[in-house]
Amino acid sequence: MNPTHTSPRLFNKNLVLLIICQGLFLTNNVTFIAINGLVGMNLTPIPWMATLPIMGYVVGGALSTSLVSKVQQRFGRQKSFELGLLVAVVSALICAFAAYQKNFWLLTCATLIAGFYSANGQLYRFAAAELTHASLKEKAVSWVLAGGLLGAVIGPNLASWTKNVFDVPFLGAYLSLAVAGSIGVYVMGKIEFPRESQLDRPQSAGADPTPVGRSLSVIAKQPIFIVAAMTSALSYGIMNLLMAATPLAMEVCGYPFSDAALVLQWHVIGMFAPGFFTGHLIKRWGSLPIMWLGLFLNALCVAIALSGTELHQFFLAMLALGIGWNFLFTGATTLALSTYLPAEKDKAQGLINFCVFSTMAITSLSSGALVTTQGWALLNWVSIFPLLLTAAGLFWLRRHQKKTA
Repeated sequence: MNPTHTSPRLFNKNLVLLIICQGLFLTNNVTFIAINGLVGMNLTPIPWMATLPIMGYVVGGALSTSLVSKVQQRFGRQKSFELGLLVAVVSALICAFAAYQKNFWLLTCATLIAGFYSANGQLYRFAAAELTHASLKEKAVSWVLAGGLLGAVIGPNLASWTKNVFDVPFLGAYLSLAVAGSIGVYVMGKIEFPRESQLDRPQSAGADPTPVGRSLSVIAKQPIFIVAAMTSALSYGIMNLLMAATPLAMEVCGYPFSDAALVLQWHVIGMFAPGFFTGHLIKRWGSLPIMWLGLFLNALCVAIALSGTELHQFFLAMLALGIGWNFLFTGATTLALSTYLPAEKDKAQGLINFCVFSTMAITSLSSGALVTTQGWALLNWVSIFPLLLTAAGLFWLRRHQKKTA
């Protein structure tokens, strides 16, 4: 045995800085979710359109996935991520101006532009696997997702603390997001990403030696990829459907914004706190069992939400939803990492994120329309359908794996 042999280290400067960038990204996301629906409700005379600014954010992300993929192929991870952060700064300033001018459509357009930042931020988790040893990629992904805890702490509190700093509600929150984006540009500039040539090098004698790799259609036909993409999209869709509606539902029930901010804070803590150990669980038990556990917690969330509208019921439902999302999404991300070669990462990750954003766009609009016209209970009954689809996908993949074994 070689006495000088040491186990590979998970953490390094680059991974820690990416975790910080993930925290700033989630600060932006959580603050947008917390305030855009309320600002939209104040600016539009049509209640069901209240969540259009939230929808604009995810539609912008969906429209940007292909562009981000091309930018990353042409200029690399770092330049693309820095550009995304610059867009975050500009779009937050436009949101602030729209709120000041009481212009609903300008606010919606600004969040559409901000989607380019969201499309970049969704790739942080994949970049994490490139910043540490290959044997630790599950833990790296999990820890970068755990960086969202910064957003859980900062986002809702930022919205609450800055709500009335100016005469215009939430103007201060948008300006604060511009500052957070500027910090992100600086931090991202300090990360040293591997050169693309290093990532594209074949990892085994049987690997495709070309830099292009397989076509996207070939990659997308793999059963594991299908389930990874589907579960990523549906887990985000279920979470977005219920989370985006929560501040509106709580306002209808007469709760102050401070209560909604607290519920959202613990929801996001539930989303990212498990990141400290989800990677360990996946490493030991595999992705599918952890994803089944996440699905059960999502179902528990719906059951709690349907039981009533007391503050503790909103709190427990959103906490279960957050933890369930973490298990489903981290498991799906880990599954996806095994379906493509390094040279294929941009197109494969771009397709997964397109599926995620497209689903989120549908649920963002549906969320506001359902909760303002049909109520909180019906919204939760509707969410059972994507839960059943997710269960069917996991069951199908398990049967396929048994057959091929």
